[in-house]
Amino acid sequence: MTNAEYIKAIEMRTSRRSYKSISLDKDTVSIIKDMVDYVNGKANLNFVFIEDASFAFNIFSGKFSAIAVCGPDTIAAREDCGYYGETIVLQCAYHGLGTCWVSSTYNENKMLEALDLPKKVRLYCVITIGFVHAKKSLKENMFYKATHKTSKPYQKMFEVCEKKLPEHFEYAMQLVEVAPSAVNRRPVKFRYENGVVSASVDEPYSDKSIDFGIAKLHFQLGASAKGVKGEWIDGSFVTDNNRVLKFPNVNLNSNNEEGDSENE
Repeated sequence: MTNAEYIKAIEMRTSRRSYKSISLDKDTVSIIKDMVDYVNGKANLNFVFIEDASFAFNIFSGKFSAIAVCGPDTIAAREDCGYYGETIVLQCAYHGLGTCWVSSTYNENKMLEALDLPKKVRLYCVITIGFVHAKKSLKENMFYKATHKTSKPYQKMFEVCEKKLPEHFEYAMQLVEVAPSAVNRRPVKFRYENGVVSASVDEPYSDKSIDFGIAKLHFQLGASAKGVKGEWIDGSFVTDNNRVLKFPNVNLNSNNEEGDSENE
């Protein structure tokens, strides 16, 4: 996918909890498995695809698959789980699939029993994936209202902002504002000092770091869309306009093989 396609996917993505009574087809399952394999190899994570995940959910309806977001018990792994998990979410959203980041409303014991993870690997959360109707169900709208009573604008995410953000960082923060976050809490705190954007979360040994990883991806995509490329290093966004962003590249509408895609 191109950078523009990722931006379009951000616009399309919304959390879905009501799925059609149709399982994912074999080609789509194969492609999602390829994305999971790519992420695990790229970031040394332990994502697991589960073709039928309904056994661990009570408040979700229909037939859906899931990705168990797993990795080592480190802060870096938590951030990478968010960052790379969101690349898969956006790929799926762009091709019309419904997804949802789920941190608590599933039966963790049942999921862990099914996964049988190695001792040093943690289950952090789950991403559900399935076919959805064009319009949200009444239950989904109720969930949305319950979790989006207030929406924190990006300006309130800054602890320090020495001067007005340049256009590229302002747009990047607008994409952070719409990034998924557990119970819409927006825990990432940003600083803009000496022309550099940095960020952090309280309690980094928690799922707040997963939110941080998601936010980092959205920021990076937004800055790149405005012609400023870079990467997050030790909590700061370091610009490098020679950088080529590479994410899983698949076509969920065909049986193409997965490969690197230049995010231009």
